[in-house]
Amino acid sequence: MKRDGWHTLRDGDRVTLTRRLPARFDVAATAAFPPARAVRLAHQVRQDLWRSLRDIRGFSPVVDVTPDGPGLRITAGGAVAGPVPRAQANARIAALLSDPATRARWLAHARPPERTETP
Repeated sequence: MKRDGWHTLRDGDRVTLTRRLPARFDVAATAAFPPARAVRLAHQVRQDLWRSLRDIRGFSPVVDVTPDGPGLRITAGGAVAGPVPRAQANARIAALLSDPATRARWLAHARPPERTETP
């Protein structure tokens, strides 16, 4: 399914957000997250990922959200059309995924709906 130029691919509970198909990770980092709405979280990560790496010529973001135990595992990165210092790009992505303030903002936007008990 394509929304606003982005493909949202679903495979069971796994969600991959990508601009181009097939989704490809030339650079990437992974981090664990608590439960959240996967698509909303993927879009939040994608926006900041793009802002962080837009200086890399030919960069096309990809975010993969996979259930992992009680939470989620996010792999963020993407395809690069051209040469890039991969270790440096991977470190920048890892720093973004581990930033406490950024993670808190993403999770506030993607928090799961409150469960209501019916009497």
